[in-house]
Parts: sequence; structure tokens; C-alpha cells
Amino acid sequence: MNKSHDQAYKLLFSEPELMIDLLQGFVQEDWVKELDFNSLEKVSGSFVSDDLRSREDDLIWRVKFQNEWIYVYLLIEFQSTIDRFMAVRLMSYIGLLYQDLIKSKQLTTNKQLPPVFPVVLYNGDQRWTAATELKDLIVHAPGGLEHYLPSLKYLLLDEGAYDTETLAPLKNLVAAIFRLENAQTDQEILAVITNLIEWLQAPEQTRIRRNFSVWIKRVLLSSQEMEVKSKVTDLLEIKTMLANRIPQWIKEGEARGEARGEAKTLIRQLTLKFGSLTEAITTRIYQAEKEELDLWVERVLTAVTLDDVFH
Repeated sequence: MNKSHDQAYKLLFSEPELMIDLLQGFVQEDWVKELDFNSLEKVSGSFVSDDLRSREDDLIWRVKFQNEWIYVYLLIEFQSTIDRFMAVRLMSYIGLLYQDLIKSKQLTTNKQLPPVFPVVLYNGDQRWTAATELKDLIVHAPGGLEHYLPSLKYLLLDEGAYDTETLAPLKNLVAAIFRLENAQTDQEILAVITNLIEWLQAPEQTRIRRNFSVWIKRVLLSSQEMEVKSKVTDLLEIKTMLANRIPQWIKEGEARGEARGEAKTLIRQLTLKFGSLTEAITTRIYQAEKEELDLWVERVLTAVTLDDVFH
């Protein structure tokens, strides 16, 4: 995923409204109901080590629970390939965070470490298959040794795994992002933008409206090879522009949608038959012309190796 996509996502998830909607809408656990969202704040980089600051696409928030801090570590994962050892990565990052909390004396009132809630936000085309618990990556230990093994579990938010019927009724900004990412037609994009305009009318929401505009221009409209003038900075302007141009996109959109659908089908078939695909192969499939896709889909039926499909 390109850098502008990453930065546009970071802009959005640097807004407290997004983090509140993420926790309230996608974490179905009782402790969330007891959080004091008035205390929600993004963790300053001033007491975070260079190792964690280098994780520029990750975000750390904290929020009060019964007068003590809970930290939320949001890892934004936009790689085409799935990281099988994500739980190990998160264990390392949370370990670094704990070291920094100890060094800066950011402990609980009884001098203990605060809880950290790890969340992975993933938007790849293949559905996430990696273990979400560290214990599932470790070989079975002999009797008694399992008590000494490290433990970590993270919440996975796989954008592509949510269907429109589930997300559409939700008045939730994170659900709106997932709907926009999964939109198959320009009309679907327009419908979500209409929702955002209705939800973000307050003067104090000016910045978040602007950040949504930046995200939509950089991520969605650029992917449709649409020229978006820099002066278009508001959701209402984007909606008007989309509405005016939708008629001429319909025919092109149908062709794009058909090719993308065939590419996704081919990726699923190859993954089922040969296992996880490399980023290079996934990119090649999405950039292929329809004639190539048709040929590869036919070859999958008799191919013994991946090379048989592409050569």
C-alpha cells in the first residue's frame, strides 16, 4: 500500500471520534462500557523510544478505566501478504511500550503496569489467516513447561471480512471507512459520503471532515484514476463532483468491477490450491488485462505449480 494511503489512514485514526467508534462499535466486551471517553488521548511521542517512534503507521492511545489508564495499541497493516507471526511483532512492540512506561514512571497508582489492548487493522484482499494468539504459534510444550510460555492475544479488524448489510445500518465512522473500502460501485461511495456529511455537521468536526476528504481523495478517488483538484477539500464538494461524474463512470466502472472480481476469484483459487501468494503475484494479477485473467483462470484447473498458471 502506498505511503499516501498509510498517512491518510493515520490522519483519520488520530481523531478521537474514530477511536471511540472503533472501541464502541467493534469491541463487544463489557469493559468498553466503563471507559471514560472524556479522558481519551493520543500518547505523546515524548516518552516513547526511537524503536516505537519508527513505527510511524501505528498509533497509541490511552483512556481511563476506573481512574486507571488502559492503552490501546493500533497497528495498521496494509501489506498484501499476511504476516503469520503478527503476534510476535506485537509482543515486541508492547514490550517496548512497557519499557518506556517504566522509564517515564507512567505506572498505575499501586506501581503496576497498565493493560495494553492490541488491535490490528488489516485491509488486504486475502482474508486474514494468521493466528491471533501467540500460544498458537508455539510448538506443544511438555508437561509443566506451558506455564512459562509468553501469552498475547490481539483483536483483528479485517475490513474485507465485514459485509455491507452488517455495516450499513451503523452510525459509526469506522464502519463508514470499511464500507468505502469495500464499495463496488460509485453509487455506494456516494451513499457513504452522504452519511458522513449528515454525521459530521458540527463546527468542531471541521478537522475530521477535512481528514475524511483527504482520505477519500488519496485512497478511493485516486484508485479510480480520477483527477481531483487540490481546491476540493470538503465532503460536500466531493459529493457534488461524484454526483456529476457518476453517469460517465458507470460503463467504465462495470468493466473495472468485472475485472477486479475475476482477479479476486483467481487469487482465492490460487490460495486454496497453492497457499499464500507473494505480494508480487497479487500485484501482477490486479494489474493484468482481462484476456490474461481469463487465460490464468482456465490454467488453474490443470496447473500443478504456480509457474504452470503464469507461464
